[in-house]
Amino acid sequence: MLHHVKLIHATKSRKLVGKKIVLAIPGSIAAVECVKLARELIRHGAEVHAVMSENAQKIIHPYAMEFATGNPVVTEITGFIEHVELAGEHENKADLILVCPATANTIGKIACGIDDTPVTTVVTTAFAHTPIMIAPAMHSTMYEHPIVVENIEKLKRLGIEFIGPRFEEGKAKVATTDEIVYRVIKKLHPKTLEGKRVLVTAGATREYIDPIRYITNASSGKMGVAIAEEAEFRGAEVTLIRTKGSVPSFVENQIEVEIVEEMLEAIEDELNTKDYDIVILAAAVSDFRVKERTSAKIKSGRELTLELEPTPKIIDRVKELQPGTFLVGFKAETGLSEEELIEAARRQIERAGSDLVVANTLKAFGSEENEVILVGRGSVKKLPRMGKRELAEKLWDEIISILE
Repeated sequence: MLHHVKLIHATKSRKLVGKKIVLAIPGSIAAVECVKLARELIRHGAEVHAVMSENAQKIIHPYAMEFATGNPVVTEITGFIEHVELAGEHENKADLILVCPATANTIGKIACGIDDTPVTTVVTTAFAHTPIMIAPAMHSTMYEHPIVVENIEKLKRLGIEFIGPRFEEGKAKVATTDEIVYRVIKKLHPKTLEGKRVLVTAGATREYIDPIRYITNASSGKMGVAIAEEAEFRGAEVTLIRTKGSVPSFVENQIEVEIVEEMLEAIEDELNTKDYDIVILAAAVSDFRVKERTSAKIKSGRELTLELEPTPKIIDRVKELQPGTFLVGFKAETGLSEEELIEAARRQIERAGSDLVVANTLKAFGSEENEVILVGRGSVKKLPRMGKRELAEKLWDEIISILE
């Protein structure tokens, strides 16, 4: 690995450390995104090797991909049998072949077993024993062509995974770099939660005063989203109940809610229709709502007194509906000593039947980092200040060890 690549290696996460990814680049104009994509995969720990078709080299120079990956670029198949070196069946083979951005032409060739470019030859070599992902990019009329549709369906049946595309400006544009990286991590991550069904809530609820004004809090939803995405990486079947206005997520199954009632209703619906192994309530749910919400906008420029009433305690309903689920609650307080915070968490365990409580002071709201104490039924574990993604990993490690 070249020095400039070592500088960015695994700087964002270690999710792809030890993973070898072949970025197979066909001749789409979206190939200009591949430098950025290769660098992002490296930032999560991957070793990236670029393979380019002749047409791809007319759009982006091999030197750019050599710089991006820190590895020699395969531009033709020579006596070194590059396709076998990268994708043959041996201990040093790639962990994933990522065809990006895939043209209609390349998808058609792969579907018909034609290999007449370095890209299609590598895919053919890998087909039987290595995961292959394809991120298409083309004009939308091409993407909707019945034979292209048929080719994609055929490849899906044969176990190839497709990422995207995004439909904008009459084009089926290649998926965003963030989405591709997410899907790659999800594909390659150890599946320590396989067979588990997980429900996670994230974000701040809103309680309306009139049609446009509402009471809310500073929660961004970052912690809940990180927890849900980590569970999906680990192979769980995840439902994320996310509040309107919270940070977006790539979790496949999402429900958007806004007010406490909607949140409670969504949770009750889920718990009444499916068995959940683990429920994590990371959303910052309003404790109060306006007693009488007005249907018209309140006129400005005068004093206003609001009468508030408590909202239902969502956490108290979980064990009533599913006593066997593993329940993780969050407890956020200000002005308490560590002992008092732990005591508040223990009260939640007693009242709501939580199995684990993530207790924190409110410094973390909206920020990238968090500092928490994990309070279990017979344990207390203080964690140092860390990023929310890392904390999500630690939280799942803790849950898995308790369940085991």
